[in-house]
Amino acid sequence: MTSIKYRAQGARHAIECIIVGAFGLVFIMLFNILQPTVISIIEIFIVSVCVVSILIGFLKTQQPYNNIELNHDEFIYYHKFGCWRLKASNIRYCGVPKMADGTAINALGIRVNNIDELLMNISIRLAGKLLIEQRNLFLQIAQKNCKIGNCPSKWLIEESNYKSKAGYKYSGLLAMFANRTALIKEFTGYDLLLLASELDTDVCDVSNRLNKWKYNPQQFIKLNTKQTDA
Repeated sequence: MTSIKYRAQGARHAIECIIVGAFGLVFIMLFNILQPTVISIIEIFIVSVCVVSILIGFLKTQQPYNNIELNHDEFIYYHKFGCWRLKASNIRYCGVPKMADGTAINALGIRVNNIDELLMNISIRLAGKLLIEQRNLFLQIAQKNCKIGNCPSKWLIEESNYKSKAGYKYSGLLAMFANRTALIKEFTGYDLLLLASELDTDVCDVSNRLNKWKYNPQQFIKLNTKQTDA
């Protein structure tokens, strides 16, 4: 099936980091073999930098190469710990969310029609990881809605039980994730947030593309595939 994929920011320059780090280590080793002297502080520093470069490159290779995929029917978000899917018909709109004071949030917002579709296909592991990764951003958003600095406890600690409008009941991490999405929707008007740091393209640009895709997925993919081929 033809699809359009968007590169993940976290996976960029992985091979370059590993190659540069490895080249630096080999150079220092050869230098000390050919000219055996007392190892200097500068050489230790260079070796440390090379090791860190290799480590960063390795960690980048563990990230998905693409984190967004659009096909003729679904929006798919890929994460190191899994993925979630949304039908085009279940996405109401996308945009750049704002806080209560009008400050734009550096993230992509997605408003869905039926949250149960997401909750039924996201893994518990991924839901838990997203709760952790987006907690700081969520607290910043919540604080803008607190009156005189006092926030309700339910804003700070997600409840472990959730019942959707359709009557489906969830518990544990899935319920906590669902309660988080409900609060985000209350604060910003969007159910889901994708951090800008995860995207390799400007948030506004991605938002516009997703909205165009949502209204006519087949035509959008056909047009963009032609542009890529050209």
